[in-house]
Amino acid sequence: MISGAHVVVYSKNAEADRAFFRDLLGFKSVDAGHGWLIFALPPAEAAFHPSEGDTHELFFLCDDLKAEMAALMKKGVQCSKVEEARWGSITRMRLPGGGRVGLYQPKHPTALDLK
Repeated sequence: MISGAHVVVYSKNAEADRAFFRDLLGFKSVDAGHGWLIFALPPAEAAFHPSEGDTHELFFLCDDLKAEMAALMKKGVQCSKVEEARWGSITRMRLPGGGRVGLYQPKHPTALDLK
């Protein structure tokens, strides 16, 4: 039986990105040894979109994008301009290691309440 999911985010500065997740996003973690933090994430869902490439994206969901962006800005997190899409309102945060993660307020039903 599958009991969970483990997401790997590749980074050019993993230590800085770990600090971002810990200190700015407030995710709790365990140390798997030698400073390798593994973070507890909010409930998750997965979607599959057609693509010719082998890329993946990480998006966090929120109920009020503007309020979440304001809270993040108070912590010094820079968010991109909000994009309106059919499926949600989206912004992206630049990680210290150079990568990006998305944050969006969905306009579609989510699978988070399924058991």
